[in-house]
Amino acid sequence: MSGKKIPAKLIEAREELLRVWADLGPSWGVSRTMSQIHAMLMIASEPHNTDEVMEQLSISRGNAHKNLMELLEWGLVKRVQIQGDLKAYFVGEKDVWKVIQIITRERKRKELQPVLEVLVGCLETTRGLRDAESKAFRAQVAELKNFAETADGVMEKIGRQRSGRIMAWAMRLLK
Repeated sequence: MSGKKIPAKLIEAREELLRVWADLGPSWGVSRTMSQIHAMLMIASEPHNTDEVMEQLSISRGNAHKNLMELLEWGLVKRVQIQGDLKAYFVGEKDVWKVIQIITRERKRKELQPVLEVLVGCLETTRGLRDAESKAFRAQVAELKNFAETADGVMEKIGRQRSGRIMAWAMRLLK
């Protein structure tokens, strides 16, 4: 990062955002550190290298590297090269809608799809059982499966839409 003087209030606001974003991480199914790195790179005006990430967040090289690689895999950050510098630099996705789509896609892949597979498996395993307990179990699992499939469809739709269409729909829903 450049040697520019950063106003204290901006530093304070950035730190607060990083803290809050880190708190959100576990609800996405990611670590606090991954969330902090994501937020740091998303709000940064310049690319950062691993050393800068380590310094700003007071984390180890291994922790920084592991989380940067996962953020790259998710598509929330991109690797860039700065001419004349051999270090790899990283920039965060700035488009908030793309961030939401990526997080939705990854949560669907990591959380919802495995649950759907288990629910389908439970229904397959208990197919043909006629006792009352089995019928009650199958009815509840079928209801859970229907809900999960609906959630899956909503997540799929969010992942494919442009922000304007979803925002218009959300505003109508909130009125």
